[in-house]
Amino acid sequence: MDKLNILWTTTDKDTIFNMISMYAINSKTHDWWKQVNVIIWGASARLVGEDDQVQTEIVEMIHKGVSVEACKSCCDIYGVADKLTKLGITVR
Repeated sequence: MDKLNILWTTTDKDTIFNMISMYAINSKTHDWWKQVNVIIWGASARLVGEDDQVQTEIVEMIHKGVSVEACKSCCDIYGVADKLTKLGITVR
């Protein structure tokens, strides 16, 4: 299998730590997928922009080779586009 896209839309912190990050990092570590991409969409952009613990987890995913991108419109709504970009997230 070539590419996994994970669409993240919730502000529920359990979702990022116990599903999205865990599966994304393990997918890269164990070569389950050649490319792993997490898409931050909707309210999850606000959570990433406001929560230091979540930001640390995102940086860890990026360091493990997971691609992370975010919806620019969603980031603009919550005023977090610059913060996400500084974390290494592609905002488009």
